[in-house]
Amino acid sequence: MSDSKFAVIAGSLRGERMGRVLADWAAARITATHDVVPDLIDLADTKLPDDDLLQPGGGLRTDLTDRIASADGFVFVTPEYNHSYPAGLKRAIDWHYGEWMFKPATVLSYGVQGGLLATEHLRGVFAELHMVTTRRVVGLATPWHHLGPAGFTPPDHTAKAFDLALDELGWWTDTLRVARRERPYGRK
Repeated sequence: MSDSKFAVIAGSLRGERMGRVLADWAAARITATHDVVPDLIDLADTKLPDDDLLQPGGGLRTDLTDRIASADGFVFVTPEYNHSYPAGLKRAIDWHYGEWMFKPATVLSYGVQGGLLATEHLRGVFAELHMVTTRRVVGLATPWHHLGPAGFTPPDHTAKAFDLALDELGWWTDTLRVARRERPYGRK
């Protein structure tokens, strides 16, 4: 995993949001516990073209295209809004296609009940994009109760659960990198 790069994607666009705080924690945790370079992508800082330009299989190149393409794996940090994930995250996913293919993802969801319905909705979208979602995901129930001067400081069991999800993400990253290189799908 030492030459791997994980894109940590903060999926909320709201002004008052936990997503960026949690994404910062996730990126710092990756750096501290795994030999992986995180690339923090905050969708609130990203501009996408108008949706009328979107085509099947993606769209025009965006500010994210190269960053997504260069990532070996993904950590999606998403809230649960109305029992699903935010529209801004869906737009960012839909504006890209080939860049996601045959790469793994894990989800760090959050909300009053942990945001796991958002995770379950993402699994189907990821499958359509030929992505592998880790079995281990982490749902953070009321993470705002763990905010302090240093940012998000979760209980030890939460950090350990995230580390296990990252371990699985790393295994899939290595496995799929070899498969993409040695046995590319659909290319003869």
